[in-house]
Amino acid sequence: MDHIGRMTEAERARIAEWAASEGWNPGASDMECFARVDPEGFFAGRQGGEMIASISVVNYDSDFAFLGFYMVHPDWRGMGHGLRLWQAALEHAGERVVGLDGVVTQQANYQRAGFDLAYRNIRFGGASGPIAPVEGVKLRPVTAPFEALERMDARVFPARRSGFWEGWLAAPGHRSVAAWDGETLVGFGTLRACREGYKIGPLVARDLRAARAVLGDLIGGLPQGTQVFLDVPEPNVEAVLMARQLGLRPVFETARMYRGPAPKVDLTRVFGVTTFELG
Repeated sequence: MDHIGRMTEAERARIAEWAASEGWNPGASDMECFARVDPEGFFAGRQGGEMIASISVVNYDSDFAFLGFYMVHPDWRGMGHGLRLWQAALEHAGERVVGLDGVVTQQANYQRAGFDLAYRNIRFGGASGPIAPVEGVKLRPVTAPFEALERMDARVFPARRSGFWEGWLAAPGHRSVAAWDGETLVGFGTLRACREGYKIGPLVARDLRAARAVLGDLIGGLPQGTQVFLDVPEPNVEAVLMARQLGLRPVFETARMYRGPAPKVDLTRVFGVTTFELG
């Protein structure tokens, strides 16, 4: 590897293809949304002008960053290129706490690099089916961030992410809804088209009832048998049970790990992780 630098827009599009080939099943509009958060946080390792390795270290604020898209092209693995890129990219985070979702095969390496296990995330997937309507919960479309949504999000995510929400809610192929109990926001979620089927993420709710209401609305319009995926924090027992009751099965897992103190977030409200690449 003869050069490390920020990714071009074309290279960001290419790592979405790499992620798909690794089975990560990215969303169709993911990269545009991710780049809005911190366009300087995407790094490419190049050889002869061609990208051979990638990583993102996205700074949300002065205290928190999230690492993702750590990949080396199969033709260049085992030569130390990934480690060099890793070290260079982490300098971008400075002294921030850094989170990541590590695949099983890399978790020991992340631990050696100073990341500690916080909990597991489990991806549940399978054919969608109908969910009975939840009485007493009103559902409304969400097309732009609003104060109540950002307050609820602040309970489950360690940094304000207004810029991310502006792009995420307006992205092509995304459909977002909010659940209300009277004038109180009790849940919200987004459905997005992916390489295979659809992902629901985030899915944040005050309780199981609100989560089922949001989820039912999001998948209710999909053709019967459509593949849907939900990334669930294992400590949220109700979320795991909900996924299983829907007939979804575990298809993938990651470990949420942090360099530095694990942020205090309310996992009982996280029924679906936003993304494994940005937290």
